Amino acid sequence: MPIRIPNSLPAAKTLQDENIFIMPETRASTQDIRPLRILLLNLMPTKIETETQFARLLGNTPLQVEIELMHTASHESKNTSAEHLLSFYKTFEEIKNSRYDGMVITGAPVEHLSYEDVEYWSELCDIFEWSKTHVHSTFHICWAAQAGLYYHFGIEKKQLPKKLFGVFPHRVSYKNPILFRGFDDIFYAPHSRNSTIDTQDVEKIPELKILAESDEAGLYACMTAEGKQIFVTGHSEYDPDTLAREYFRDEEKGLNPQVPKNYFPNDDPSQPPIVKWRAHANLLFSNWLNYFVYQTTPFDVDAIK
Repeated sequence: MPIRIPNSLPAAKTLQDENIFIMPETRASTQDIRPLRILLLNLMPTKIETETQFARLLGNTPLQVEIELMHTASHESKNTSAEHLLSFYKTFEEIKNSRYDGMVITGAPVEHLSYEDVEYWSELCDIFEWSKTHVHSTFHICWAAQAGLYYHFGIEKKQLPKKLFGVFPHRVSYKNPILFRGFDDIFYAPHSRNSTIDTQDVEKIPELKILAESDEAGLYACMTAEGKQIFVTGHSEYDPDTLAREYFRDEEKGLNPQVPKNYFPNDDPSQPPIVKWRAHANLLFSNWLNYFVYQTTPFDVDAIK
C-alpha cells in the first residue's frame, strides 16, 4: 500500500525514482479507507533530506500512511527555506487539537547543550506532554530519545569521552520483543552522537522495558507498556552516504574527525561505504506501524487518548 504525501513535496520524486509506492492527496481522497495519521516532528536542520528518509521507511509497508510534518515555532531554521516550511510544515499551535495514530520525533544536533538551554526546549516539553493524550504511539529517535527519557522519567544523558560514530552490532536483549520480531541475533545500526543513556539508569525505571543493546554503543531501544512511548538511540533511517558526508564535511573543516567505524571497507574513506542496516531499518518501522499503531489504534482517530 502507498504512503500518502502532499502532491508537491520534494520527497515525492525521490521516492518514485526508488519505486516506492506513493499516492498523491488527490488520489488518496477517493479511497474508502482511513489511512494511519503519522506526525513527523522534524528537528533536524536538513529537513528535506530527513523527511525523505522517514517517508521512505514509513512507505514500505502494506498500510496506507498519511504523513503530516511539524517543526518548532521557537526555532528559526537556517538550512530550510521559509517557503518549504510554509508549504509543507505546521507548528504545534496548528495541530495541538488534532490526534494521531503515531508520531516520530527526529534527532537534533544539540546534544552539546543541556536540555534547558535548547532554544525550543519549552515548546518540546509541551509536545512531549501533549503526546500522552493525543498520540497512540510516539517513536523518539537519537537525541529525541534522550530528551524524551529525561522529560518523562528524569533520566540524565551522559557525555561520552569521544564521539560514537559508525555502524555498530546490536543484540535483542528482551525475550520475544514484538518491535524486533523477525530480527537476526545480531543486527547493525548507525550512530553519530557524543552523549549516551546508561542502561543502569533505565533499569531503575519500572515503567521502561529494555529491548535491545550493544556492547559498544550501549542502550539501543526501550519502551513503555504497549509501546505508548518508544525510544531508539540510533539512526536506522540514515541514507548510505549520511555518515560519509558528515565525515568529509568535518574533515574539510579541519576537525580531524575519526573514521566512522564498521562503515568504509577496511576503514578506507576512499571506498564507498557498505550498507549493513537497511533491512533492519525497514523491519523496525514496519513492526512499529503494524504492531504498535495499526493493530491497536482505534478506528476513530478522535478516540485516541
